[in-house]
Amino acid sequence: MNLPDDFAASMRGIMGNDEYMLLEKALDGEPVVSVRLNETKSAYVSVLPVSGGAQRVAWSRAGYYLKSRPRFTFDPLMHAGIYYVEEPSSMFVEQAFMQAAAATPVRRMLDLCAAPGGKSTLLRSLMPAGTLLVANEPIARRAAVLAENMQKWGNPDVAVTCNFPEAFGCMENYFDIIAADVPCSGEGMFRKDMQAREEWSVKAVESCAERQRQIINDVWPSLRPGGFLIYSTCTFNRSEDEDNVQWIARTLGAQIVPVSTEHEWGVTGNTVDGSDDVCHFFPHRARGEGFFLALLRKNGECGETNMQQPAGRAGAGGFAGGVQFADRLLHSGDFAFCKIGAAVYARRRTLCNDMALLDKNFDVIFAGIPVAEEKEAKRAAKNSGRKAGKGAATAEYVPLQGLALSTELNRGAFEEENVDYADAVRYLRGETLTPSQQYARGCVLVTYRGVPLGFANNVGTRLNNLYPQAWRIKSTYVPTEPPELEF
Repeated sequence: MNLPDDFAASMRGIMGNDEYMLLEKALDGEPVVSVRLNETKSAYVSVLPVSGGAQRVAWSRAGYYLKSRPRFTFDPLMHAGIYYVEEPSSMFVEQAFMQAAAATPVRRMLDLCAAPGGKSTLLRSLMPAGTLLVANEPIARRAAVLAENMQKWGNPDVAVTCNFPEAFGCMENYFDIIAADVPCSGEGMFRKDMQAREEWSVKAVESCAERQRQIINDVWPSLRPGGFLIYSTCTFNRSEDEDNVQWIARTLGAQIVPVSTEHEWGVTGNTVDGSDDVCHFFPHRARGEGFFLALLRKNGECGETNMQQPAGRAGAGGFAGGVQFADRLLHSGDFAFCKIGAAVYARRRTLCNDMALLDKNFDVIFAGIPVAEEKEAKRAAKNSGRKAGKGAATAEYVPLQGLALSTELNRGAFEEENVDYADAVRYLRGETLTPSQQYARGCVLVTYRGVPLGFANNVGTRLNNLYPQAWRIKSTYVPTEPPELEF
């Protein structure tokens, strides 16, 4: 066991030598594997081999343990957003959210440090229909992964942004709940991540704790009075956990709200005073990795969210040409279309003002359903030397992947090419497919086991691939059989 000496000494001080030895042994064991099913795509979940004897994650209604780790990269169903590979302890955010949502109306929620998207996909599944989730990630390359995973999850009422926490200060009293899984020293990942062990230091812990306080301080004005903060880390120490929670409560003005747990879950309370006001997951007690969570309620009377639009960049208005895409949505009357640059988006009418507000004041990667992109823009990009997507759905627009994976997709608007496993992998690698029958020229929906994967452009003898280049499987290995998920 190559755990840092200072870490070992610190944890012995927190939990005593006997308890620490159990933790050390657990950190040298094999991590568990778990997935969470996409309840919003329940019509497709039946393709997974989930039986009555499957081992559920006790604190998550859609979480399941797997008996082994398959090669998820080569499972088309994962790419289609039928499930998300998520560490089980992190799923405990569900309990905090449900408790907060029972105490206050939830209309707008911010997941502040959201990449790669595990907690955002979970929260979006739990939020009431027609409410807005803003999933934010300040680092651009990580934000791109977040945007991919949120589109795969398929809910239309999501905006993905790429901003640092201080940017949200202008949104005074805007959010009902904020989830902040803040960057941390990563002690809870020591079992899975050897690099986390190597990079750990007392100085890093102190630096993380200070950074976490700054993050919460920056975003705090955007949480309305009476709203909830879900504060979490994947670390064990008091500086980043209990001490920071006390700082938030004392300095910013909040009450710590205990989250209800069951004894058999193995959740540990406050390591400072033994109370149950916060939740620790230690891998020798709970079946998961290290995790910490606290729920806080902002002081003040619960009132209406501030809807004043702060000054900012000009937002996008409606798009009259969107009527041509209406038949591609199941409930087109619930949505309005807008055009931002070359891209066309469908946005729920009740959320258009909110999404326009985000357009004005933030770096938005997408908001709503990405429906189509103007073909001329793609041709221009190609002529300027940038790589352009292949094919075209109509004479003017190519379809966007977000529509193919959306729960609002009207499959009746497209002809379908249902492919076998080998062709599904080829498609996800960006390769051209040969149609199994004659289709009208134009856009075809590619499916696997009846589950939408994306679009292709039928040009007669071949289906030109429209799967986003950044999403494609990069491995040259081509398996002959799909990976088996053993529940």
